[in-house]
Amino acid sequence: MSIQSILKSTVVALAIVSGAPLFAQGTPINTAAFDALVAQGPVADAATIASSTWASKVKQAGTLRLGSTQTSNLFSLLNEKDGKIRGFDAGLAQLITRYILGDAAKYQFTQVTSSTREQVLINDQVDIVFATYSITPARAEKISFAGPYYTSQAGVLVKANNKAIQSYNDLAGKKTATQAGSTGPAILAQFAPKATVQEFQTHQEALDALRQGRVEAYVTDYTLLLNALSLGTGDAQLAGAPFGAQDPYGVGLPKGSDGVAFINAFLKKIEADGTWAKLWTISIGQRTGSTAVPTPPAIP
Repeated sequence: MSIQSILKSTVVALAIVSGAPLFAQGTPINTAAFDALVAQGPVADAATIASSTWASKVKQAGTLRLGSTQTSNLFSLLNEKDGKIRGFDAGLAQLITRYILGDAAKYQFTQVTSSTREQVLINDQVDIVFATYSITPARAEKISFAGPYYTSQAGVLVKANNKAIQSYNDLAGKKTATQAGSTGPAILAQFAPKATVQEFQTHQEALDALRQGRVEAYVTDYTLLLNALSLGTGDAQLAGAPFGAQDPYGVGLPKGSDGVAFINAFLKKIEADGTWAKLWTISIGQRTGSTAVPTPPAIP
């Protein structure tokens, strides 16, 4: 799955409103609230910086070299009017920048894709990657991950007027779309083995099949569904809560970097002081109609 697809889909996935239509389509982020929250983020003292070789290098350089994206509705989206990037990932990256350098704007942005995220770290082109970056064993062989700072699961999308499907438990005998080559078929085999599964090559093809009534449900990454809803016309809704295995999003760092411990301590700090929850609410909750702030995943 591409970063852009995941990010766009996150808009949908984060609206944890079981069975309710997503009534906040197209809702822009509250820029004033976002900027104020970032500006109030914590700043590390000299001893904390000195305890990490990675953080000390960033401090000495005076700039955090950030690998990320600017096309994700909920996680990292460029506002072309003011040139600023905002969203859940963007907010965390800027808070880390402020934590180390005292100024959230002191980062150098590098656009990454799903195929370049490891390489920019290996080549020392960036110090950190924030891009809805799923932690996997294969990736962890090449780089190190801090976090996780967020998790996604699978979700069920149905038409807004569908009352028969309230969760994955209601998919038996129902025509259910998913993406070929994704985790969708395996998830359906495990959680809805009696569903009539139809595999499509792309996310858009599956969405079109649902909207055209050729299938009754679509199962894929919950975050992807949230984004689809946020960009849609209100004709679809999430059926039930997310389910299945957790897909943890991590912070990419150079292999073996002691930045892992530094970033993990930072994440625990902003989770404890409420900053994480406030950022989630501004970036995702208010824009997807969700009032239930999720519990952050456990950090090692």
